[in-house]
Amino acid sequence: MSIKIGIIGYGNLGRGVEIAAKAAPDMELAAVFTRRDPKSVAILSADVPVVSVDEVEQWKDRIDVMIVCGGSATDLPVQTPKYASMFNVIDSFDTHARIPEHFANVDAAAKAGEHVAVISCGWDPGMFSLMRVYANAVLPDGQDYTFWGKGVSQGHSDAIRRIPGVKNAKQYTIPVPAALEAVRSGANPALTTRQKHTRECFVVLEEGADAAWVEQKIKTMPNYFADYDTTVHFISEEELLTNHSGMAHGGFVIRSGATGVNKEHKHIIEYSLKLDSNPEFTTSVLVACARAAQRMWEEGQRGCKTILDIPPAYLSEKSGEELRAHLL
Repeated sequence: MSIKIGIIGYGNLGRGVEIAAKAAPDMELAAVFTRRDPKSVAILSADVPVVSVDEVEQWKDRIDVMIVCGGSATDLPVQTPKYASMFNVIDSFDTHARIPEHFANVDAAAKAGEHVAVISCGWDPGMFSLMRVYANAVLPDGQDYTFWGKGVSQGHSDAIRRIPGVKNAKQYTIPVPAALEAVRSGANPALTTRQKHTRECFVVLEEGADAAWVEQKIKTMPNYFADYDTTVHFISEEELLTNHSGMAHGGFVIRSGATGVNKEHKHIIEYSLKLDSNPEFTTSVLVACARAAQRMWEEGQRGCKTILDIPPAYLSEKSGEELRAHLL
């Protein structure tokens, strides 16, 4: 029996969920919900209805898991608790500092509605979170390092686009090469946030917007840019579309640790991702977590979860027998 999937929001993430769900043998896309005029939204699946988000409650009995594809800055803090009261839900909330607060809000709503919600899915938070936990468990005496990029951050780009006067924007997260090399060497450097990454922004302004004010708003934005050396370039929309249309990203999780009576044996665990399409990879994780959410709900679990709470086997469409035979 197929898991019936719904999508809230049809931008880069919504389209990625559609593609990933179509590729999953145990998934069926039931509907796409939008704040726009449904007639104006063209999706890839001709047989799937596009519905106004105002009608979402009418679909309570027709969708198993709703994947919420809004932005972390302003959408998901409101949307995920709202829809967790109606459906099992998945989101990609990626503002690390606010995850405990978001978890608490979604947990209350999901328990009240007797649903399962899995938040902060994707690759970081998400896959990278798992790698950090695995590496910490294996090497308790050590140091964690996470580097992102070079690549386009969807969440940070969206946060810039929410600033009044900004028409469009792309933001690149860039590891500092010297910091990355020091970590890989096993030197265990003490690095501040600013020493590990820089941020580079390419911004198209609305006509008449104050560039200096917009630049200041970007560079002082808490949780996004305030703790980084940030460069802002103001460019034309044509230049943005020509030179910055890609969505590549990636990064590294590294744990440098030691074992032995005198900690004489050094070890480095490194997990890396190189992604041609940040949204398509992220949504592949969202769809795998949707499978897990449905399984947990069927077992009687309720409330908010993260990828750290999901047994690895629940993410896969393969049976336990197949996993033990081919992937263990």
